[in-house]
Amino acid sequence: MTAGMPPPPPAPVEEHRFPCSACGSDMRFDATGGKLVCDHCGHAQEIDSEGGRARAMRELDFEAALHADLPETEMEVTRVSSCPSCGAQVEFDADLHAAECPYCATPVVTDTGTHRHIKPGGLLPFGLTEDDARKAMKDWLGRLWFAPNGLKDYARKGRRMSGIYVPYWTFDADTASAYRGERGTVYYVTKTVTRNGKRTQVREQRVRWSPKSGHVARFFDDVLVLASRALPKQYTDGLEPWDLKALEPYRPEFLAGYRAEGYTIELPEGYEEARALMDNVILSDVRRDIGGDRQRVHNVSTTVSDVTFKHILLPVWMAAYKYRGKSYRFVVNGRTGKVQGERPWSAWKIAFAVLVLAIVGGTIGYFIAQNQ
Repeated sequence: MTAGMPPPPPAPVEEHRFPCSACGSDMRFDATGGKLVCDHCGHAQEIDSEGGRARAMRELDFEAALHADLPETEMEVTRVSSCPSCGAQVEFDADLHAAECPYCATPVVTDTGTHRHIKPGGLLPFGLTEDDARKAMKDWLGRLWFAPNGLKDYARKGRRMSGIYVPYWTFDADTASAYRGERGTVYYVTKTVTRNGKRTQVREQRVRWSPKSGHVARFFDDVLVLASRALPKQYTDGLEPWDLKALEPYRPEFLAGYRAEGYTIELPEGYEEARALMDNVILSDVRRDIGGDRQRVHNVSTTVSDVTFKHILLPVWMAAYKYRGKSYRFVVNGRTGKVQGERPWSAWKIAFAVLVLAIVGGTIGYFIAQNQ
């Protein structure tokens, strides 16, 4: 920018509305039919009927992103609200003035804050309706015998769940690794020992180690990394696997009626986690290449090249309940119905179970004593 010239105007906030062509009401994406549906008049519209709105799903250059050298067409600005409790940055409609955070049930007031970020390149559309997700959550809670009955009743009252597109990174990379280690071959020797005053023969296992070095190579495709801090990672990991082969090129129509979270784990940090996942796989490759019965790995040196990435969105149904002053969060895979969440415990149920076990144990002990 030339000295004295004003800075360029900020990029406009992208807002997506899909008015019904029959009545003008906002349409939403229907997970059962894969179409836009108007809840007011029932009119349905194919996603592709307007044509030309889909962005091609393609890999982006990692080094270009690190140097802020991505094309401007790969960036967007959205209006978000940041939760003061869990830190989630959730995109809201422009006319939504107040809401609860879908991640932790904390009341938040939306503002005009904006988030400039890399555009999503692809997504998995919701495949389950809210009713499907609520049933999956109720079934999951029903199998938790030690969960408080009050929480189960509270969750059954039909309170709405939030459909949220959660941000992820995927990484592709070529890797070539040189290693040094040792191969262990198990063999046995027979020894004569004295046991209880008697001489007897026993077999002892031994390992013969020999040096081994070599090279392994692997192409990594779509290494998946969560790009959000709003939920404990064990919850989102528990929703896997995701069928990434079914990813669709990003279309804003898929987001109609849902919320989308902006990523809060930046690209470099996401890549560090992806590299750790790759290193674990490479170590397994090295052990297989060493062979033998046992392996020792002393050193692995990996060269990584042609790193590319995508920003994608994956569908999650979420419920956050406040019960007796504590937040309970449940997440449901929006494609498979797999459920994860806080595991609530009922103190009186646990005490009752302990009492029953004590009674049963005492009864068994009594009968054993009587029959001796």
